[in-house]
Formats: sequence, structure tokens, C-alpha cells
Amino acid sequence: MTTTDQQPWGRVDESGTVFVREASGERAVGQYPDATPEEALAYFERKYVELNGQVTLLEQRAKGGAPAADIAKSVSHLAKTVATANAVGNLAALVERLGALGGAVSELTEQQGAESKAAAVAAVAERAAIVEEAEALAAEDPAKTQWKQTSAALDALFAKWQAHQHDAPRIPKGEANELWKRFRAARTTIEQNRKAFFAELDTAHKDVRNRKQQLIEQAEALAPKGADGIPAYRTLLDEWKLAGRSGKKQDDAMWAKFKAAGDVLYSVKSEIDAQDDEEFAGNLVEKLALLTEAEALLTETDRTKARSALSSVQRRWDAIGKVPRDSVKLVEDRMRKVEAAVRKLDDDHWARNNPETKARTEGLAGQLHDAIAKLEAELAAAEAGTDARAIKDAREALEARKAWLKAIGQ
Repeated sequence: MTTTDQQPWGRVDESGTVFVREASGERAVGQYPDATPEEALAYFERKYVELNGQVTLLEQRAKGGAPAADIAKSVSHLAKTVATANAVGNLAALVERLGALGGAVSELTEQQGAESKAAAVAAVAERAAIVEEAEALAAEDPAKTQWKQTSAALDALFAKWQAHQHDAPRIPKGEANELWKRFRAARTTIEQNRKAFFAELDTAHKDVRNRKQQLIEQAEALAPKGADGIPAYRTLLDEWKLAGRSGKKQDDAMWAKFKAAGDVLYSVKSEIDAQDDEEFAGNLVEKLALLTEAEALLTETDRTKARSALSSVQRRWDAIGKVPRDSVKLVEDRMRKVEAAVRKLDDDHWARNNPETKARTEGLAGQLHDAIAKLEAELAAAEAGTDARAIKDAREALEARKAWLKAIGQ
């Protein structure tokens, strides 16, 4: 095989050895047995293409903002690889490109350092905001805190803290530790306040349960009294309302027992009322008939006759007795209306015949009669003349005095 200059960057000699051309001269890079010179050269050219691809990828990573330390490490490793690479191609160009990358690493390191510092400052601020939210929860008045919402908010803040630790840029250890101490202290305060609140609440609930249990036992002890026990049960009910709450589940169960004790009493009373209503049904018929008679007095104007008739109705009314409970208000209201009408006849009579009132009325009536006579004379004199204004004034004054006289019934 003769020496072949297959391309500017390499050749294959007669023994099948492949050389790469460099500035310092040729360097053997290997052999490719049982192949033509072109095939052997092409094999080592592909090695060069692979190296070129690695350099290109590294350049892209640097432009994309990959960590400068990683880029520097890759540049150093790849530079050593290119220097002794068994490949055919412009290795010097690759070395030059890697050198340029090495210079860019310093600039990238400075830029990323500034970005990293800014990101750390922002991360500290974000984590501090989480701490401040937790501290605000810890500062709440335990007696006014909605513990379900506060506990959920604290859990959410802790989850946010963990996510921030995992996803956000690293922050200086000293600041991270100080923020964690503050967060942990706030969480401890909240937990202590919550435990103290519910411990106190449990004590209060226990006292309420004990008191309500006593009321239940007292209510159940009234059962033998039947309907006669209802007043005492109502007193116990007032105490129950003042006893407070002991938790919904317990309160509901205890109220069911207390109410059941009352239902026993009221069921007896309902039976008695039903018997009474049946017994008093006839009385209702009689009183309704008597009301028809009584309501005729609503148009009576003779007070003596009305008073006598009402007295007769009232005697018979009382003699009839009770009516069913659901009819009491109906018949009583109708009777009260009749009684009010008769009473008004008496009131009106005495208002008219009261000696003092009568004397005042008669005195006023005399004055009005004198005034009317005088005004009539003045009107006659005015009408004899031509003064229309005098006639009008005299007539209005006269009509006013006559109206007053009529108003006092004279």
C-alpha cells in the first residue's frame, strides 16, 4: 500500500496506520485492519465528529446557564481528551474552542455567583415570610382562636416550609438555622396554647356534663308526679339553658334524656287535657249561645239596661264553667269586648254627670250664650253697614262660639 494523503487533517500509510496532522507534525492515531485507506480514515474522522459534538454540547450548556463549576470541570476533562485524541480532524480548532470556553467560565462564574446571591436573598425573604405567618398565628389570643382553622393553617405553613427547603435555592446555614428556630418556637407556642385551651375546655365540659346529669336525674324523678311535676320540670329547664354547652355529641345525647323525662310529664297532661276538652265540649256550646245574647248589648245605649243584662249573662257564664283549652281565648275575647262596651256606657254617663265637670260645662255654656248674643248683635250691626270685612269676622266668630256650645252638649 502506498502512502495516501486522503484529506488535509490525516493520512493512511502503506502499513494501514492512520496519522493525524497537527502543528507539531504528524501523530499516529491507530490502525483499522482489513479495510481500505478511505474506510480507515473515515473511522477516525468519525471519532473527531464525536469530539466536535461534545464541544458543541458544552458550548450550548454554557450559553444555557449551566453551573460554571460543571462547565469548568467538563472543559478540563475534554481538553485532555482532545490533546491525545485518536481522531482525525481539526483538533487545534477544538482546543481553541475549549480555550474560549475556559475564558467564558470565569465570566459565567461571576454572573452565576451574583445570581446565586440574589436568589439566596430572595429565598431568605420567602422563608422569613413563612416564619412571620407562623408567629402571627402564635400571637393570637387562645380564647378567641378558631383552632380548626389555625391548625390547618399551621400544617399548610409547615408543608410550605418543607417544599421551600426542597425546591428553593440553598440559603446560608446560619440564617436557615435561625429561621427554623423561630418557626419551631412559633409552632411549639401554638401547640401549647391549643393543648391548654382544650384541656380547659374539657374541664368546663366535664362540669357542664355533671350538672346536666344531675338535672336529668331530677327530671326523671318527677315522673310519679305526672302533670303536677310540670312546674318543677320547667324550673329545671331554665337551669338547663343556663348550664352551658359540653360538646355537640354529648349535649345531643343528654338533651334527648332530659326531654324524654319531660315528655313523660307532658304526655300525662295531654291525656288529662284531652279528657277535660271532651268533658267541657258541652260548656262551649252553652257559652257560644250566651255570647250571642251578650253581643246584642254592643248596640245598646241604655246603660242601666245594658248593665243589668250583662250582670245576668256573667252569672250564667260563670255557672257554665270551663271550655276546651283551644277555645278559651276565642270566647273570653268576645266576652271582654261586650264588657268593654257596657263599661264605656257607664264611663260616658259619669263623664257627663260629674258635678265638677257639669258645673264647668254649665259655666262655659253661659259664657258662650252671652258671647253668642253679643256676636249676633255685632253681626246685625255690621250687616246694616257696608263693611264686608266686619261682617265676615263677626260671622266667623259667631259660628265658632256655636260650635263650642254644641261640643259641650248644650
